[in-house]
Amino acid sequence: MSLERLNKCPLCKSGLFLNHKEIKDHSITQESFILCECASCKLVFTNPRPSKKDINTYYQSDAYISHQDKITGFTDLLYKLVRTYTIYKKVQLLHYLKPSKGQLLDIGCGTGYLMQAAKKKSWQVEGMEPGKTARKLAKKKGLTVHKSMDDLENKSFDCITLFHVLEHIHDLRKSSKAILKLLKQDGYLIIGVPNRDSWDARYYESNWAAWDVPRHLYHFNQGSFQRFLDEFKLELVEKKPMIFDSYYVSMLSEKIKGTSGIPALFNGMINGFKSNQWAKKNGGNYSSILFILKKK
Repeated sequence: MSLERLNKCPLCKSGLFLNHKEIKDHSITQESFILCECASCKLVFTNPRPSKKDINTYYQSDAYISHQDKITGFTDLLYKLVRTYTIYKKVQLLHYLKPSKGQLLDIGCGTGYLMQAAKKKSWQVEGMEPGKTARKLAKKKGLTVHKSMDDLENKSFDCITLFHVLEHIHDLRKSSKAILKLLKQDGYLIIGVPNRDSWDARYYESNWAAWDVPRHLYHFNQGSFQRFLDEFKLELVEKKPMIFDSYYVSMLSEKIKGTSGIPALFNGMINGFKSNQWAKKNGGNYSSILFILKKK
């Protein structure tokens, strides 16, 4: 399988960047990938990386839980129990932003749980999911799910959500512009991404599960995400902590370290708590952050 090497930063197009660190694909292939840091916008990105054509190979695993509905272990069960609550909170957020409801586009919708919940609350919903298996499962729920952004031309939406999706998109600038064309002028763009400046990222270092190379192509902190806003003329309305992520990521990181069973669960819970407490006193640097945005 060939890798593509980027000669320019995928966010600001600067040609000056340095090697940041080397990270292994702990989930599937055990291959190692280099992370580069842009000298201008400070975005860290996987480089070289699998091409858009080849990246799907790195998603073909039961370990990639958002692309399948079955439960293969206790961590999966815990993930899905928490997902039920977080989906409820996400729909609450949609109602808060748009009390009159409207059209929702969930990009990277996975198996469609958010869409399904929003539809039950009278939202008109559509999704975009490139993964064939996940898309098929979502369609079985009676949902409208597209394979690519090309299928959405000439449509417009009141809310567009990307929960842990932006870091997966190959054509960052092109796709971001296409997404903004679909957003109504008074609409909201909701993006959740991992934060490489979190306590758990610092504690686990190369074993931090949210590096998730090569599936995660970009590795944001709050500074580089602000540059994303500047590049695409977006206004920050609010940012919120994704507090459950620190626990889940810490448990996965413990497994990467070689811890298993009850100790992995216990350590993950303790370190997830530590991460959230540290973030409260350190600039809101939670394990993952939810950004609510509008067009300027």
